[in-house]
Amino acid sequence: MKNPFAGLFRARDKPQDSVSAAPTFYFGTSGSGKPVNANTAIQLSTVYACVRVISETVASLPLGVYEAKEDGNRKATEHPLYPLLHDEPNSEMTSFVLREVMLAHLLLWGNSYCQIIRSGRNQVTGLYPLLPDKMTVDRDKKGILTYTYMTSTGEQVVLSPEDVLHIPGLGFDGIMGYSPIALEKNAIGLGIASEEYGSKFFSNGARPSGILTHPNTVKNPKALRESWNSAYGGSSNSNRVAILEEGMKFEPIAIPNNEAQFLETRKFQVDEICRIYRVPPHLVGNLEHATFSNIEHQSIDFAVHTIRPWLVRIEQAMNRALFTDQEKGRYYVQFNMDGLMRGDYKSRMEGYAIGINNGFMSPNDIRALENLNPIPAEEGGDTYLVNGNMMPLKMAGAAYEKDAAKENDDSKQSSQRQQTPERRNKP
Repeated sequence: MKNPFAGLFRARDKPQDSVSAAPTFYFGTSGSGKPVNANTAIQLSTVYACVRVISETVASLPLGVYEAKEDGNRKATEHPLYPLLHDEPNSEMTSFVLREVMLAHLLLWGNSYCQIIRSGRNQVTGLYPLLPDKMTVDRDKKGILTYTYMTSTGEQVVLSPEDVLHIPGLGFDGIMGYSPIALEKNAIGLGIASEEYGSKFFSNGARPSGILTHPNTVKNPKALRESWNSAYGGSSNSNRVAILEEGMKFEPIAIPNNEAQFLETRKFQVDEICRIYRVPPHLVGNLEHATFSNIEHQSIDFAVHTIRPWLVRIEQAMNRALFTDQEKGRYYVQFNMDGLMRGDYKSRMEGYAIGINNGFMSPNDIRALENLNPIPAEEGGDTYLVNGNMMPLKMAGAAYEKDAAKENDDSKQSSQRQQTPERRNKP
């Protein structure tokens, strides 16, 4: 019997990349009438601040290659990938710069691409970032992904999936990510429009537009308008005294800023864009809701709920693309988040004291976290201590039973001593 579903899923659907599948949805004109794309959005100060704080934070974290062993995991400094990811991914940039660019691409376009350069022995020798807006992702007739890159000279270079480190952001098909700029273009467009409105307002001398009325007929209204603007328009002409002749009057027609809620709109858009990128407002300079008691916890929340998902996304993509099948499961890439999770000095010292008292940290473990020189082992630097007042629960129960039995024996002996001599001598 013929399978009715045969050939139904012969090849997976084409990836829903933003450029070829949904250009009007991805980038375009927002509801405010302002065009929103990566180039216009990054000029908005809040977008720039959010992209910068996330990309710089991720780029500043130590990134290394580790080996999983039976006696514990350790740094695989001898692995060829270690110097590439930790120090210098190619001959033109540092590891910090590469990761900063990768995050900027993810936060603006929703996808990050790097070309993987390999030696004849299939060993990774370099990583070079590729511009997302120059990349097209498709499938061939067999359903295999293909990456086509448009160079600056107009040449199209087709790359196989094995030669591309592709890190997608949030997407709908598991292959391509969608840009936060595109998904929330109306919110960002409103921010661009309000900023442009403020700039135009001050370029007009901080005065609203209006109408010049004349009791008679004006022969050349264009010349009159140009004369008025040259004399009183622009911030350089603000507060100049206007002289109106021949009974002319100036009547403003714009809505005042306080009635248009201009300042409130600008404040709200800062919070709105921070909400898109999940960045605490105090990290972009908005300290309105920041207090001494909550700012540390907001920073820890930023590390856990904003930075950590990006780190996991990057780690898993690198583990999938950069290691051979024989190395997967043995070697892995991992960021070190200890620096982000550190609290203030007092909180760290209290945590270290708990580690020392409970025997899972040595003095040298703590000194390594604080970038201090180790204490020699013969002086107790590697010694694990435990509080002497603590004991296992089982031992506490055994000691109680022993004390109870001893007390019972003492009670019996005391009772026998109190018996009369006649009763003791009685057969």
